[in-house]
Amino acid sequence: MTRPLLPVASPFELAFEFGRGSWLYSQSGERYLDFASGIAVNALGHGHPRLIRALKTQAGKLWHTSNLVRVPEAERLAQRLTEASFADVVFFANSGGEANEAAVKMARKHHSATGRPERYRVVTFDGAFHGRSLAMIAATGYAKYLEGFGPKVDGFDQAVLGDWQGLDALLSAQTAAIMLEPVQGEGGLRTVEPEILIRLRQICDERGLLLILDEVQSGVGRTGKLFAHEWSGIKPDIVTLAKGIGGGFPMGACLATREAAKGMLPGSHGTTFGGNPLAMAVGNAVLDIVLDAGFFEHVLEMAELFRELLVGIQRQHGELICDVRGAGLLQGLRLHGDPLELVHALHAERMLSVPARDGVVRFAPPLTVRPREIKEAARRIQAACTALRGKSGSRQSRPGKPEAASSSATLGLRP
Repeated sequence: MTRPLLPVASPFELAFEFGRGSWLYSQSGERYLDFASGIAVNALGHGHPRLIRALKTQAGKLWHTSNLVRVPEAERLAQRLTEASFADVVFFANSGGEANEAAVKMARKHHSATGRPERYRVVTFDGAFHGRSLAMIAATGYAKYLEGFGPKVDGFDQAVLGDWQGLDALLSAQTAAIMLEPVQGEGGLRTVEPEILIRLRQICDERGLLLILDEVQSGVGRTGKLFAHEWSGIKPDIVTLAKGIGGGFPMGACLATREAAKGMLPGSHGTTFGGNPLAMAVGNAVLDIVLDAGFFEHVLEMAELFRELLVGIQRQHGELICDVRGAGLLQGLRLHGDPLELVHALHAERMLSVPARDGVVRFAPPLTVRPREIKEAARRIQAACTALRGKSGSRQSRPGKPEAASSSATLGLRP
């Protein structure tokens, strides 16, 4: 069937009518366990009553005014974000890509404002994903995303994480900043160890560079703290957010120290929809919940349980699964084969996940996920892996009786 949508996406043949918590319901009434969360967007699940109430209340008052006038809800959200973080100022956008664009512009402007306009280059890292604009696909450096769009936007150099000599060779008198994700989501759930972040902070301090952390996917409690970089104890200069901060409503944010943002004066950057009253009302409601006492402890408890169960599954299915990756409630399985095979097998078990590069299947459940849903997810992953083993055995005409699936008790899945 020919569809009127521009065919830049290849969606699965699934469509949903409504959601509740960690569950999605199709038009035919089938219930799916949602461990994709719209690619880590629905941080508080589907249909959260406090988010619905905040959006409905604001929708009945005011939708849009633009930044030609003050937006009190934006000022309130910015104040709360700065009080809870390293930052002094916040710029609100509509997406992670826009937040990252703002971060790069801010880093360049910082050096220009301090008399070093030649410093405009940004070092990023292999496995990154920073967005889909022309500048951000250059920052990402993934060849597939660059194909057919003409010359790569200048100003980005890519290093390999942990290759300190290679990084040193890239740094020059033109370097303005180092930019990376504490947890690479699209790149395959590679987690940057605290000691690496600490050393990158030291390098930036020694060379007068800004440190930009893309927390679009890892921020807003996804790893058990408001920001993933907090586990390292460092203070970045700029951090970008999106996805979870809106709980499903489109919004992004660029947080910075006042020093890093010193070049961003009136007229240097802008947005029409960023910081609109609807998004700000939802963003404040999200913070009400994630900053509440005990919320991060719940995330960590669920993450530990999920990790334990995923490791058990990996041990049972070592011929399919290389290892378990990720942090907090952003975890996944790296496979020996095509991750889409497991994604489709999970669809057959009525469960959603997200494929990533490097052979990884991502799981990003709502941060409000309950223990029984974590255990149910493990049951379905186990069943999907068993089904894949059966198909693989059939294709290879393996002799003998197929190995029985592991019991729930073996995997620690009894309710």
